[in-house]
Amino acid sequence: MDKILNSEKSGSFPRFGKRRGKYELETSSFRLDNKHKEHDDDKVTGSDEISLEHGLKQGQVDQFIESLASAQDKSMSPEIPDLAELFLKVVNSRISTYEMREGLTKFGHNQEEDSSFFEAVTRLSKMVHYLGEFTLDSTTTGWFHRAKSVLHRAMSMLETEFQALLGISKRSFNAKVMDSKTPESPQPSVFNSNQHETKTEFLNFPPESIAIMKQVATVMIFAGHETECCISYTAARLNALDAELSKQGYENINTEDFQRMEWASQEGEIDHWNRIVKYLTTNLFPAERKLCNSIFEHASTAQRLFCDLATSVTIKLLAFPNTLLLIKQYSIEKLFKFLDIYETLCGLISGIGNELSAKDLIQETSLMQRRIGEAAVSMFCELENSIKSDNGRIPVANGAVHPLTRYTMNYLKYACEYKDTLERVFRQHNEKEGSTKQEPKNGESTNTSHFATQMMLVMDLLDANIDTKSNLYRDPSLRYIFLMNNGRYMLQKVKSSNDIYEVTGDDWLRKQSADLRQYHKNYQRETWGKVLQCMSHEGLQVNGKVSKSTLKERFKSFNAMFEEIRKTQSTWIVSDEQLKSELRVSISAVVIPAYRSFLARFGSHLNKGKQQEKYIKYQPEDIEVVIDELFEGTAASIGRRRLMHLSQ
Repeated sequence: MDKILNSEKSGSFPRFGKRRGKYELETSSFRLDNKHKEHDDDKVTGSDEISLEHGLKQGQVDQFIESLASAQDKSMSPEIPDLAELFLKVVNSRISTYEMREGLTKFGHNQEEDSSFFEAVTRLSKMVHYLGEFTLDSTTTGWFHRAKSVLHRAMSMLETEFQALLGISKRSFNAKVMDSKTPESPQPSVFNSNQHETKTEFLNFPPESIAIMKQVATVMIFAGHETECCISYTAARLNALDAELSKQGYENINTEDFQRMEWASQEGEIDHWNRIVKYLTTNLFPAERKLCNSIFEHASTAQRLFCDLATSVTIKLLAFPNTLLLIKQYSIEKLFKFLDIYETLCGLISGIGNELSAKDLIQETSLMQRRIGEAAVSMFCELENSIKSDNGRIPVANGAVHPLTRYTMNYLKYACEYKDTLERVFRQHNEKEGSTKQEPKNGESTNTSHFATQMMLVMDLLDANIDTKSNLYRDPSLRYIFLMNNGRYMLQKVKSSNDIYEVTGDDWLRKQSADLRQYHKNYQRETWGKVLQCMSHEGLQVNGKVSKSTLKERFKSFNAMFEEIRKTQSTWIVSDEQLKSELRVSISAVVIPAYRSFLARFGSHLNKGKQQEKYIKYQPEDIEVVIDELFEGTAASIGRRRLMHLSQ
């Protein structure tokens, strides 16, 4: 605007040096309503205003302003020309005209008229500014005070208009911000919201309204009323933001009330807080930033105002995570909600931006984020402590997967969905503690992340704990079934999740698979080694003939051992179907051919009839049926009924 005004100069004005007896206006074209008027008349009509625009060249006013600005000697009081007096009267009259208009806003009825008024007020502010640099005599002082009064009146009207324009924005749009990781909580919220998809009225200023606000703000700031303009803007936008957050269900939470809540209720509050802050970050902050940039032409002013607004709202919202931290009950199950908060604060920091004026706010928000991160580290480390302290002396029935294994692996699988966040959390923690990552073991990658190191420590602790618990089983075979069940469960959890696989890597998979193969071999040796010894050909022949008594003992031993295996191991549990199938196939591959060969070679040495029925209780088909009944966790009578059916 200043450029436009300064480019409209025409003619010449006398410079101020010597004091003239009378200021001579070098124009004869200045008329009001095309007629000569007496300039001491304080009343200017609407037609007079129009004539001023057409009869008085604006360049003449600008020349007067330029004369004031360029005067070298400020000790001499300048003489006020008639055109300046008339100009002051016209501006004052226009203010009255605007003030008398009805409606919420005074501007916007005639764009050309509004622009002319803003330019006039800008010229008046220049006059007042430059005159203030002079030593004024009594006559000039009187005009100077009247000019300041008119300017003050204009500023008051513009401030009121600015507030009115800021107060009439309405728009309806769907705002839905959902958390991708945590489910919605069905509990009522202290934030007083039961809807996650809301109709919101916020920030819809017509382009012409924004244009007027920008002109008003520019004129006020140019006139030295930046403080008043910014205060009005900040107050109006803060009210709008507070109202919008209230519509979203946000309320200041009472610390004592929150502390008395059960964790399930607290989870609901955390979910809702996350949704509100994400809505603020993705919707409200960008809209506010855009509005600031649209109204205030100086980027520094727009940035400062946005940061002031963001600070006021953010400090209020940070009270909630601070309340969580005050409770200091860092149990394992709270980790993921705290990580949700941590991620939300990451988004909030990004939404605030990196302007210099936001430095303090970013530091405050980052500090809260780091405190939440430290709490998350404590919770994750609590998982390590829970594994170390789980030293129960009662083995899990039937060698099934231990609840600790299920809980830990499901916990780690879920944690790996937050692996990037946990990596950042542990990195910040290690930097704070001045610690470094553990040195890699032989064969391990040197690129292991902070979180991967921590997670592998948990899995090592789980392995050690399960190995210790396996010693609670008196039956070595059942011990290896227990180890296979738990090891297989861990392996399948890793294979079924890309997130957890990326953290563990191939080295762990290979080692775990090798351990499982060894458990399998050990089980077969402990369970079926003695059974196979019964079918050994060694020791059956004496002097080239088969010893019937020895053969009978072999069959009796086989029957007893196989019956015991059937009775006990049919109640054992192998929950992984693939592992169960692998066990049965491997047992059948070893036992059935050996039994069939033994029976075919030596069965005929027993007398047919009762003797064979007494000692040969199983046919190869029966062996296969029994093996297919193993590890089902069912009563032994089931297999017995099926055998009875086969023998009928």
